[in-house]
Amino acid sequence: MGAQLRAVRRRIATVKSTAKITRAQELIASSRILKAQQRLRAAAPYARELTAAVEAVVSRSSSIRHPLTTQPEHPSRAAVLILTSDRGFCGGYNATVIREAAGLAALLGERGVEPVTYVSGRKGIAWHRFRERPMAAQWSGFSDTPSSADAAAITSALLESFGRNASEGGVDEIYVVHTEFVSMLTQRPAVRRLLPLEIAEREDRRAIPVYDFEPSPEKVLDALLPWYVESRVFHALLDSAAAEIAARRRAMKSATDNANELLEALTREANKARQAEITQEISEIVGGANALAETISGS
Repeated sequence: MGAQLRAVRRRIATVKSTAKITRAQELIASSRILKAQQRLRAAAPYARELTAAVEAVVSRSSSIRHPLTTQPEHPSRAAVLILTSDRGFCGGYNATVIREAAGLAALLGERGVEPVTYVSGRKGIAWHRFRERPMAAQWSGFSDTPSSADAAAITSALLESFGRNASEGGVDEIYVVHTEFVSMLTQRPAVRRLLPLEIAEREDRRAIPVYDFEPSPEKVLDALLPWYVESRVFHALLDSAAAEIAARRRAMKSATDNANELLEALTREANKARQAEITQEISEIVGGANALAETISGS
């Protein structure tokens, strides 16, 4: 019985240590999520106005033929940018993104389009390396605190590939797969096509003013679209960072709650073992006393 009690107490000590770690991770994530949300909100106006400017150029120039806005008749290769995390402890965050990317690759395969994978985040890189999946490019080290320079590096690689013909190793389309931050409790995977440009019709869109383009709409798009793609990539990185931290906070809170529940169960088990041990000791003492009394009375 003593060995059982010692084993339970060792488990209690281990679970307590684990609970301290998960609680610390939860507090760290709670302190970082507000800053991540602020960065996401701060980047939104620039992305919104830049999108409006690009929409104005395309909408007011119906006859424009630009490589970044023209859908190829028979696309054969598509770049798929997958945004994952550099660290773990975030539940199913990475698995969900990778599963969504696999679904996108299957859809592209049905269209006869070969996916070309670009991965950001150590978890996604490790997943592809373990399974020996090819990667055209990879980036890591900034998943929870991305900067505009990181977005510029990714955009440069994507546009360089988009600028070449598919027969020369280039791509005809660019997609990004990331996790969208909805709220502290909800994060959902999202797939967006960056290029060729898609302009969605929205009921709440503001009226687009009339512009005169100098020297030409094509030249304006040459200048605007790289900025537009970079802003979309940067916004996706910020969105993923906020979602990652929120997922980590939720996962660590769940782990802490589970550890506390396990501690209660182990404490009850330890108390039962201790009570059984005490009962056995009392029974042995009483039995010994009775035996001694019978011996004395017999003599």
